[in-house]
Amino acid sequence: MELITVFKALSNQTRINILVWLKQPHLHFPADELKDYDSNLGVCVSDITKKAGLSPSTTSDYLSLLQKCGLIEATRMGQWTYYKRNEGAIETLNKLIQKSL
Repeated sequence: MELITVFKALSNQTRINILVWLKQPHLHFPADELKDYDSNLGVCVSDITKKAGLSPSTTSDYLSLLQKCGLIEATRMGQWTYYKRNEGAIETLNKLIQKSL
């Protein structure tokens, strides 16, 4: 885990918000009669885009950066991509910060 890349990803409030939202997706992306969230799958990129209020390309860039540094994972299902937190990486980051800073 490269700390500079992680800190760059965390230097933006919307990217931090995305991590917070994905921590408890059922609170931030409530299911409706048309969809239900599978916690193993994650949250659809279109729902993250809508909640963030950003363009699809900006949301995609933000998610790519979070994925590149390992804080989130993506799963492709047909034409949709779903994102969830990588709890192991977040725990590793927590330990690195405690040890190094």
